Order: sequence, then C-alpha cells, then structure tokens
Amino acid sequence: MDNLTFIRDTMERATSFTAVPGWGGVAMGATALVASAVAAAQPSRGRWLAVWLAEAALAFVIGSATLARKSRAVRTPLFSRPARRFLLSYLPPIAVGALLTPVLWRAGADAALPGVWLLLYGTGVVTGGAFSVRAVPLMGLGFMALGGVALLSPRDWHDVLLALGFGGLHIGFGWFIARRHGG
Repeated sequence: MDNLTFIRDTMERATSFTAVPGWGGVAMGATALVASAVAAAQPSRGRWLAVWLAEAALAFVIGSATLARKSRAVRTPLFSRPARRFLLSYLPPIAVGALLTPVLWRAGADAALPGVWLLLYGTGVVTGGAFSVRAVPLMGLGFMALGGVALLSPRDWHDVLLALGFGGLHIGFGWFIARRHGG
C-alpha cells in the first residue's frame, strides 16, 4: 500500500492542472469588453470603479463556475494536488490587487488601478500557470505587459488597455485553450 501511495503521489506531482476553462475565459473576455465600454461612458471615477468592480465579481462567478464544470468533465477533482498548487499560486496576487484597490483609491492614485490590476492578475496567471497548460503563463505575461503600459500611459488609454487585457487576452487565449485542451 505504501508503494501505491508513493506512486500515486509522484504521478499527481508530475501532472499539470488541465481544468482551466477555455470557454469560461472567452465568456469573461466578452463581459470585460462590455464593461470597458460601459466604464468609459461613466460621468465620474466612482462610477467607473463600480463598473469594474462589478465586472470583477461577474468574472469571478463565471471563472469559478466554468472551472468547476470543466474539472468535472475532465474528471479532475477540484482540490487535487495540481489544482491546489494552481490556486495557491494564482490567488495571492489576486488578493493583493483586491487589497490595494481601496488603498490606491483613498490615496487618490486611482490612475494606477488599471496598471496594478493588469500586473497583479498577470502575475497570478503566470504563477498559477506554472502548474497548468503552457498557454496559461504566456497569457499572464501578456497581462503583465499591458499592465506595464497602463502604468505609463495617459488615463485616456486605460479602458482600452483593460479591454485588450481582460477582454482580448481572455478571448484569444480562452479560445486557444478550449480548442487545444477542450472546453
């Protein structure tokens, strides 16, 4: 029995987390494109922030639901060792972004939010993607590149950069992952 446990543990450590939801990424990208257009039309920065926070909540629901569905479809337990490694690497940068958002807002540094969001989300995707399919960390690097541009760009570009990242990268890589790795 000890040998079987050792073999199973070794195989789990060697496998990657393949339940990344490609079509979920496409759906998250589509809602981000809508949010970008709605946010750009807001008359105040407070309402702009509310649109993006609502989009983040919606993307979280879409991502979680499609992750659970794909996990069931590929018969990978949602809390298998590869899934836990993925989530434990992905979630800390996301949590940091959530904590920095009100801090930057209260400090009057809201112009930094798009860059910070893209950079930290990209960091989470890169680190979590180290335990997933090859396309995932590449997508994260794309988010990080856009985040760097957003930090150095005028405010007028922010919604476009957020649309390119949360919309375009999710749709493009989501489609690729869905076609290459199923759902």
